[in-house]
Amino acid sequence: MAYPEDRQDRETPATPANSDSTFESQVQRLHRLTVYSRWLFVGLLWASIGSLSLWALRSEIALWQAHFTWTAVRYSLAYNPLPNLGLAICIAMTVSVLVWQSRNILLGMPHQEQKRLEDRVLNIRRQGQTHPLWKWICCR
Repeated sequence: MAYPEDRQDRETPATPANSDSTFESQVQRLHRLTVYSRWLFVGLLWASIGSLSLWALRSEIALWQAHFTWTAVRYSLAYNPLPNLGLAICIAMTVSVLVWQSRNILLGMPHQEQKRLEDRVLNIRRQGQTHPLWKWICCR
């Protein structure tokens, strides 16, 4: 059975900063900036590590195109660990961002993450124009 004292600890009291519409739009801007930065990071990973890994595996890929067998795949995985690690990192980051963004779209943002975004916006507001994200979050 939930006691009223327990509920009070979990809920954040509504403050004037948390209830106005500009604050909500700033939280949304910060979330959008977070999404864009994650996808930018994934793109940079693919442009750097992913392309270098694919370049290192070019002879194995040519072999796969000529005669695809699982033995050829095992051979390339066993004897080229560094390029395979690079591709694994790129694939893992892409999948993790896809899962994170899909969860936010389908299930909504978790309360903890919403609270974290609100706290960051309040911190940006508190610091003012000296914060690097001030122009992106507060000046639109």
